[in-house]
Amino acid sequence: MSSQAALAERFRALHRSGRAFILPNAWDVPSARMFEELGFPAVATSSAGLMVSLGYPDGQYMPRVELISAVKKISSVLSVPLSADVVAGYGASPREVTESVKGFIDAGAVGVNIEDFEHSTRKLYPVTDQVEKIKELKQLSDTMGVPFVINARTDALRYAAGNEEQRFTECVARAKAYRDAGADCVYPMGLLETRSIQKFVAELQFPTNVMVRKGLADFNTLEQLGVRRVSFGPSASYAVFGFLRRVCKKVIETGDFSALTDGAITYEELNALAKRKA
Repeated sequence: MSSQAALAERFRALHRSGRAFILPNAWDVPSARMFEELGFPAVATSSAGLMVSLGYPDGQYMPRVELISAVKKISSVLSVPLSADVVAGYGASPREVTESVKGFIDAGAVGVNIEDFEHSTRKLYPVTDQVEKIKELKQLSDTMGVPFVINARTDALRYAAGNEEQRFTECVARAKAYRDAGADCVYPMGLLETRSIQKFVAELQFPTNVMVRKGLADFNTLEQLGVRRVSFGPSASYAVFGFLRRVCKKVIETGDFSALTDGAITYEELNALAKRKA
């Protein structure tokens, strides 16, 4: 078994352990390495955090080749599994999406997060189309020697037609379709309220990913509800830039630089984050 295949098996096992785990989302090499140093069992990329860091808005505005290159740089310094957010897969057809995802796996990723909506239109793809994409990705996972994890995201809670109850029903229906098509985990974007999480998990009986947002229950509660994967999403990026804004305002208003130095890492520690962990 190759080292990448072994990492893929490790990542898949996290979803099947019967316990929840926290998956931090990095936006560059040093943030990914910091997460690894802190002891997280795996790392994912944040599409919003990574793309904005390179001058692109979230979505598929960043050229695919640049995103694959960024994923390759991150994977090359990690010893833990890396999952790549591939947005909607950079392709209109299942074959195009599969070719895109193969590029991310070749770049060192052992998991992909794939969405079922188009950023530019805020419209959901037909569920039948998304199912075919997931089926082909499952075939790719079974045949290329790297059993990568497919995290199937649905944005039905945000963009499906109807009222709140109807959108929840559509979310569950899509998640079940993606589960049955071969996904390893389902990701109902926007699922936040505790009762809704409990209801969703009970309906799916399948590994479920929720994203950290203000108002989300704590980790222990989420685990008791049956959630198996809790991802940061772009929240770490938000936190870092929120900190930077607060610090800079303090410097401008008071001339006090202490917030930039108290608790900061050193030059040597920063440089070490560019290298693979010894």
